[in-house]
Amino acid sequence: MAPLFLSYIVLAAMVVYFSIKLSFYVDELDKKTNLSGAFIGGIMLAAVTSLPELFTSITSVLIVHEPNLVLGNVLGSDNFNLIIIGICLLFAAQTYKESKVSKTHIFTLLLTLVMFGATYFGVTHQNSTLNLVIFSVDIASVIILIVYIINVKLIAGDDEGGSDDAPATDMTPGQIMVRFVIFAVLLVIVSIVLTKVTDIIADELQLGKTVAGAIFLGVATSLPELTSSINLVRLKNFNASIGNVTGSNIFNFIILVFGDLLLTSGSIYFKETASLFMILFGVISTVIAICVMFSKKYVWLSRILGLLLIASYVCSIALPMTIAA
Repeated sequence: MAPLFLSYIVLAAMVVYFSIKLSFYVDELDKKTNLSGAFIGGIMLAAVTSLPELFTSITSVLIVHEPNLVLGNVLGSDNFNLIIIGICLLFAAQTYKESKVSKTHIFTLLLTLVMFGATYFGVTHQNSTLNLVIFSVDIASVIILIVYIINVKLIAGDDEGGSDDAPATDMTPGQIMVRFVIFAVLLVIVSIVLTKVTDIIADELQLGKTVAGAIFLGVATSLPELTSSINLVRLKNFNASIGNVTGSNIFNFIILVFGDLLLTSGSIYFKETASLFMILFGVISTVIAICVMFSKKYVWLSRILGLLLIASYVCSIALPMTIAA
């Protein structure tokens, strides 16, 4: 097991490094273009930092043939992502108070609640499929896709909360984008290898696939969001940081749609008690995150809500592990 865990740690470290580089280039784009911080964090960076979840999930379905890892990966990642806000608040609540933060994030979080509801419906209603031309897709997947499109349109029209700091490099936006794409590709490659390692570890430890997906894939594939968000807060771009978390969470649900389309038999919405617990605490954490958006004036309240986000995630992992044991 030691070589497996060492491989896992090395791959996770590579994910962290690539993510830091991506967050730097995103912050530079925020300073050098007219795009809003909410759009850059909530769409561009969110999509890129969610590429590990996307490609590990595709690998789980097509190569590893363990579709149950997908739901655990998505739910585990979404729950973990929300503690990123909590961690940032604990150490930078004063920065949050002084930052320009777009109100669009509130609507994204509300739409995330709708997606959790759709996922719950998919998990509890196994025969809710629609035959659309070639593909048989779950009704839950259709709802998730519609909600995501609504969110993209909403963020695209946002113009709040840009960065006021001067750029740190002399690179042009085009040069920044080239480097952004290179590191995004590297992130994808490492993510695919990480999936294979995670599946082997899950088998060795005899964990349920949903629980293993939530712990090993969910945490590892959320490292891009964690490192890039913390780095953005360090750069005093709290708006893009929150946008990264909320945008990544809503993008992660789209992964269930991809998995649903790729799966030839069975359901991507695998019913386990563990998945129900993770949906429950995902809803709780999202509601707490909405409260965070209204606590901006009060540093002490922001820190308390940050602690609650961390506690919610711990419960979302501890209870399913207890059940699996």
